[in-house]
Amino acid sequence: MEKKYQIDTAENRAFLLENAKSLLAFGRRFPSPGGGAYFLGDKGEPWKDRNRETWITGRMTHVYSMGAMLGYPGSEELIDAALHGFTDGELHDTKNGGWYPGVTADGEILPDKQCYAHAFVILAASSALLAGRPGAKELLKEAEETFLAKFWDDRQGLSVDTWNTEFTVLDPYRGLNANMHSVEAFLAAADATGEEAWRVRAGRIIDQVLAFAEKNEWRIPEHYTEDWTPDLECNREKPDDPFKPYGATPGHGIEWARLITQWALSTYRDEKDGAKPYVEAAEKLFIRAVEDAWNADGAPGIVYTTDWSGVPVVHDRMHWTLAEGINTSAVLYHVTGKARYAELYSTFMSYLDSCVLDHENGSWFHQLDRDNQVMNTVWPGKCDLYHAFQAMLIPLTRHDLSIAPAAAESGISFREA
Repeated sequence: MEKKYQIDTAENRAFLLENAKSLLAFGRRFPSPGGGAYFLGDKGEPWKDRNRETWITGRMTHVYSMGAMLGYPGSEELIDAALHGFTDGELHDTKNGGWYPGVTADGEILPDKQCYAHAFVILAASSALLAGRPGAKELLKEAEETFLAKFWDDRQGLSVDTWNTEFTVLDPYRGLNANMHSVEAFLAAADATGEEAWRVRAGRIIDQVLAFAEKNEWRIPEHYTEDWTPDLECNREKPDDPFKPYGATPGHGIEWARLITQWALSTYRDEKDGAKPYVEAAEKLFIRAVEDAWNADGAPGIVYTTDWSGVPVVHDRMHWTLAEGINTSAVLYHVTGKARYAELYSTFMSYLDSCVLDHENGSWFHQLDRDNQVMNTVWPGKCDLYHAFQAMLIPLTRHDLSIAPAAAESGISFREA
């Protein structure tokens, strides 16, 4: 295996940073005049005929906030353009509170209020606050208050999923994708503000997710009824849904493993015995997902979904699953020292370079078929940088901090000489 794929080598560090910098150059054209993020195309061009979505805007704010902290030129202007969308621009609902899921190409408001999107507003504001951007502190305060009032179910210790636009009717669907990004947002808020109540809330979610997973052979049920009964047949007729696919999503098992490890390390900084059972549980999630999904059909790549016995259902490879594989294998190797994780990291990095990196047009191909040929049925274009960019930094940074503050203190610099 080439040294540039091997964790903790100088060659791998150079490979990661070269690609991180390339991603920042690729995504610069995302802001719309109203502050929403354009969906990016194959060459980083804005696809202006598509919706401008809050979750993409939040992700791009987060990425360029890290860019600013690492000294990448022009990042501040891009952050401020996106913050405009959240504060006094096209994504903010000044009448009912909170943020729309997005707007159409013609500026029409998309209906409902989504936990998933609001979690990314918290993440964006937390990172922008660390980057010192004007208005970020006020945005974070509003986002936190909105989330606690509308999406956080303190009795249950989990987040609800979707309201109508006016925040008067709550959908009975409950889901763990929104809760996963709630955990990410809560940890980011705790690290940015020092308000440890957010970390405690993240832990309440994690404890329940681990209970759900352990009862299901470490394949995490994604979809639930109003009383949090698993709905294992949800979307069987639409198995490749981008947000609510049928069956187990191995990429989420991998992502949960990383977030659980981050939470445990940050919660039990001086108490290794407290963190240990959570790290062990994270290992079980990661190993189950990789054994089910990596090379499951005779070709490299992580399949999108499996059934409840681990048999692939949707064989497509989504770029974000690979990004999370890189992240979590790096984290678990650094935390446990087990060679298995270093070997998987090298395998994932080699696959990234040979199949998923677009060496001609930049960024990563967002969807490949079972033969690792580019396809666009679920994720055409290259909508944002979030998963790919984080995967280039997480192997190089502390694992007991959210990625933005960890990047800020890493010593990495993209300043021009």
